[in-house]
Amino acid sequence: MRTAFGLRFDVPGGYLNTASIGVPSTGTVEAVTAAVATWGAGGARPTDFDADTDAGRELFGRLVGVPADRVAVGATVSQLVGIIAADLPDGARVLVAEDEFTSVTFPFAAQADRGVQVEEVPLEAIPEKAADHDLVAVSVVQSADGRLVDLEALREAVRDRPTRVLLDTTQAAGWLPMRLDWADHVVGTGYKWLLAPRGSSWLAQHPDAPAPRASHANWYAGGGMDSIYGLPLKQAPGGRGLDLSPVWLAQVGAAAAMRELAALDLEQVRAHCTGLADRVRAELGLAPAGSPIVAVPGDDAARRLADAGIACAARAGKARLAFHLYNTDTDVDLVLRALRG
Repeated sequence: MRTAFGLRFDVPGGYLNTASIGVPSTGTVEAVTAAVATWGAGGARPTDFDADTDAGRELFGRLVGVPADRVAVGATVSQLVGIIAADLPDGARVLVAEDEFTSVTFPFAAQADRGVQVEEVPLEAIPEKAADHDLVAVSVVQSADGRLVDLEALREAVRDRPTRVLLDTTQAAGWLPMRLDWADHVVGTGYKWLLAPRGSSWLAQHPDAPAPRASHANWYAGGGMDSIYGLPLKQAPGGRGLDLSPVWLAQVGAAAAMRELAALDLEQVRAHCTGLADRVRAELGLAPAGSPIVAVPGDDAARRLADAGIACAARAGKARLAFHLYNTDTDVDLVLRALRG
């Protein structure tokens, strides 16, 4: 059992795989366990989950700097990006980063039969190329190696331009302080750095961006129980009108996890996480990067780390380590011994 930032985690030493799946606090585990017990005893009602769903909406907005009334609830990032991709005009030009996570790129690539064109450029070239496209879709932090897009340069590049911007915060929200209320679309999922169950994701839509067609319109997006039967179509105002019917237990866990994260000083969390990662970089002769994700070169790095009992991932030919708030210098020492051994 580890205690970090006042929270308790039943996480083993050497767990450095948060970029794949985060480990919940004991408080989040208890909240989900209690909800499962109530459900298992026949005590759950659909409306019982509304408070947690609304709390998750508000808390995600707070963590990415977006007003809660813009935020829609979903289950996966690709599902939410797909709403935006399906609503692009025929022939639209989309800019993405090379080797971007495919939940960001595939929904746009799937529109090729309508003439939608997707261009890949190096991450560093995104701001420079942005104004030549109708939409830029990019992760704030790259999944494979933890590189950060230059948000200020991107914002400046599209200022007073018709180019829209979609940002994926999946590898950023939970450790990186952000204010993304300027972006047209902000998506993110809960099961990595937000330490929530899989099945909780969100989309924040800027009020000045074109409102996408709610091709997945459903009773929940209509505003609740008064829209469960019959026509005409009902759509709640703001982000609620793009909701998917929530994954109930995932929303319970997301609300519990994000309440804890939102109460922390994220500047301190960022300093902790990136400090551990940059210590590994320094020992390996790599430059500091200000990211909690470290891509360790070497054909056998992932094997050596796994043999030492370190939980990590193999990505793009490198071993990917991810340091979150529950990691310590002890984990860094384990990594360095494994790689030097």
